[in-house]
Amino acid sequence: MDDTQYLLAVTLVAAIVTWALRALPFAILAPLRSSELLPYVAERIPIGVMVILTVYTLRHINVIESASIVPATLGVLVTSGLHLWKANMLLSIAGGTATYVLLVSTVFSTA
Repeated sequence: MDDTQYLLAVTLVAAIVTWALRALPFAILAPLRSSELLPYVAERIPIGVMVILTVYTLRHINVIESASIVPATLGVLVTSGLHLWKANMLLSIAGGTATYVLLVSTVFSTA
């Protein structure tokens, strides 16, 4: 096999694999469109993701130190309040994060 044939074969294999990997999700999702499970899961995924992110974010908080617990608690409260008020996930996360960062870098700063 000469270089030209080799390059064409490699390009063809790469194109087939790329096309197959892009088509696979649509082939898998087609039967799920009529499923009763999909709307149920779609409704509950956002809260599940938020719970996982909250636990992951707060895993290193020292519950004994007020310099650690107060900013985290206020950040979570601001996030929850904004979400209950506006129901906008981006606004809620940005507001809670801004509150936490502001408190940690000013009021509860150790430096």
